[in-house]
Amino acid sequence: MEQQMTGTIDEGASRSARSPSAIGKTPLKVDLRSDTVTLPTPEMLGAMTRAPLGDDMRERDPTVVELEALAARMTGTEAGLFVTSGTMGNLVAMLAHTGRGGDVLVDPEAHLMRSEVSGVVHVAGLFPRHYPVHRGFPVLDGFSGMLRPQATRSSFATALVCIETSHNNAGGTVMPLKDMAELHAMTKAAGVPVHIDGARLFNAAVSLGVPASEIVRHADSVTFCISKGLSAPFGSLVCGSAAFIERARLFRRMIGGAMRQGGVVAAAGVVALTSMVERLADDHRRAQIIARGLHELDARLVDPAEVETNIVMADIGHTPLTVNDWIERLAARDIDVRSYGRTRLRMVTHRHIDDDAAHAVVAGFRQVLEAARATAS
Repeated sequence: MEQQMTGTIDEGASRSARSPSAIGKTPLKVDLRSDTVTLPTPEMLGAMTRAPLGDDMRERDPTVVELEALAARMTGTEAGLFVTSGTMGNLVAMLAHTGRGGDVLVDPEAHLMRSEVSGVVHVAGLFPRHYPVHRGFPVLDGFSGMLRPQATRSSFATALVCIETSHNNAGGTVMPLKDMAELHAMTKAAGVPVHIDGARLFNAAVSLGVPASEIVRHADSVTFCISKGLSAPFGSLVCGSAAFIERARLFRRMIGGAMRQGGVVAAAGVVALTSMVERLADDHRRAQIIARGLHELDARLVDPAEVETNIVMADIGHTPLTVNDWIERLAARDIDVRSYGRTRLRMVTHRHIDDDAAHAVVAGFRQVLEAARATAS
């Protein structure tokens, strides 16, 4: 079985045919817009056709049960809940923690604020308060003073603290474990739970060189995606205590997330968690190839030391071209990237990007930059 998107669904879609000299001469694109463009592996597709199925709202679907138990083991929690997306996972987690109402302390640049804030406010009934951040994570000095365990006549109590690691909009940064431990100690003392938006939790774990459970133990719940670098077709897991997950299951149903034969897609998630985690290190290494290559072209483009996982942010503000110019001219060389703001390009590596593709990106940047400088002079 074969599909077209960024290539084919088999492992051969890793762009082995692409080299720097092949730019513009092959229909295959280097798609760096997101790791959500990953396609399921043949093993995933086979597992989906063989999965034992049941009605998950009645006797439970056995493959969904397997995936949820696997997710709980890997995060060191008591239970897991399969949901359709990270946005749904974060929403049911907020509802399960708070029951609607109160303040949620969150980074203003977090995915929760930039892409999910309508659910935070209108569905979960929470009021976002922004904490000071450095590279996407809470500045801990003075953080305890932001926690309000009790409501007052003029303000809600703090119902929840949310953090994101790895942090998408900060460029894939990873919160140090010692800082997570310090933050969790503060919140526990105040009786306020911590939720991790871990859409790329396993990228963070691979970057730190620890199991995901070492990250999650510094929080009260976590959501992570299986549809990004782990390459499942869609889905996310929410993990936490057994009591928390039972509440989350009720809220999942409330917002229309109940499943029937969910094992059809859960089977791909089982393969993702058992076979795709360790290879995330390859994505990080290829992000470094791009980052170091762009740094050599112009040190102002990227600082490789700031690239911790599979996301590369290139600052093109000093070049003669706009963000849209860069996107169009790279696309003409079969390299797809996204903008982030008015002066940065965002690139995300994944399993369809091999070493040749990473070097091709650098070559494409070189061609665009040299042409732009020649025209400007």
